Amino acid sequence: MHLRHLQLTDFRSWEHADLELGQGPIVLIGRNGKGKTNVLEAVGYLATLGSHRVSSDTPLVRHERERALIRAAVVNGDRELVVELEISPGKSNRARINRGAVGRPRDVLGIVHTVLFAPEDLSLVKGDPAERRRFLDDLLVQRSPRYAGIRSEYDRVLRQRNALLKSTGKRGARAAADDPYALSTLAVWDSQLAELGAQLLAARLDLVADLAPHTAAAYDGIAGSPGGEPDKSAGITYRSSLGSALPADYGTPEGQRADVDILIKALGDAVVESRESELERGVSLIGPHRDDLEITLGGSPAKGYASHGESWSLALALRLASYELLRDEAGEPILLLDDVFAELDRHRRARLAEVASRAEQVFVTAAVDEDVPGELTGVRYTVDEGRLVRE
Repeated sequence: MHLRHLQLTDFRSWEHADLELGQGPIVLIGRNGKGKTNVLEAVGYLATLGSHRVSSDTPLVRHERERALIRAAVVNGDRELVVELEISPGKSNRARINRGAVGRPRDVLGIVHTVLFAPEDLSLVKGDPAERRRFLDDLLVQRSPRYAGIRSEYDRVLRQRNALLKSTGKRGARAAADDPYALSTLAVWDSQLAELGAQLLAARLDLVADLAPHTAAAYDGIAGSPGGEPDKSAGITYRSSLGSALPADYGTPEGQRADVDILIKALGDAVVESRESELERGVSLIGPHRDDLEITLGGSPAKGYASHGESWSLALALRLASYELLRDEAGEPILLLDDVFAELDRHRRARLAEVASRAEQVFVTAAVDEDVPGELTGVRYTVDEGRLVRE
């Protein structure tokens, strides 16, 4: 898979950008703040309908403009599709495929697959659980686009349920627990939370089980000394708010596939058991929104224990594992490397460059030429003052 053409209009700092592209490395060189990352952000948006830098669409539209446009010609094997996304904060975004409008923007999901590695990825190891949940869900949507709708519906139900818990709980948890009307209304949201949450949870568990071997292998390749093995092995484990109610082998490479019906019952039972605590706190305490991806190194949690260099290696291993998983299942994804080589030592740079040089298409950004490994000799653009100049 690769982009043959990319056009941006009023996206971030770009009033207009037009790139004719091909397979292999595409290197963008320029000082910080000149718009290199914005180009990669736009490519990533095509794959996930989200940004790796911000949580809302508003910052993606150029100052004093009402909308932004991303248009790309996507080549996958012998097929080419033109995908257009119109981003309009405060309104409904629009999407087109081959100039024809589609019902919803998420109907374009699955056309483009990307894996992006950026300095922000250090938060996958050192940051809050929300960062790791987002990592799993973004990868999950690329793996199976229908989960974009499930995740959206789950978030909607969660907001409604939390609002009801908060308003009902103000009268006191015990009084609310004795109110038949409040309980019957809450039961409706409980049912939807369990059903949607079980689908999302099952998909995450299976994803982690499939991703774990790739993560371990990628870390071995990155952190091992030339001709040797790393001192510690890397692992990932899914930590659910269900705790011991979750079958122990779910989410492990050796375990069985997650059963949605079993998880619906487990979530439903757990929600009922936590009713009083939820009413007291006015928030939903059970569900995928409370879960985490635990990253371990040598059997210990990486967060708080891994060194800075080890944390970088783990973050990179997660991204390269994602790349291998998508490549096995959906064909070659586009690799996006945003100013990361300057952060890596010589050995890790060489390992990453080796993988990147084999990709069908890879975008690389750097402040100076010296930060780009020699293996990634391809088309180069200088980025400066709103212009892209091909060298």
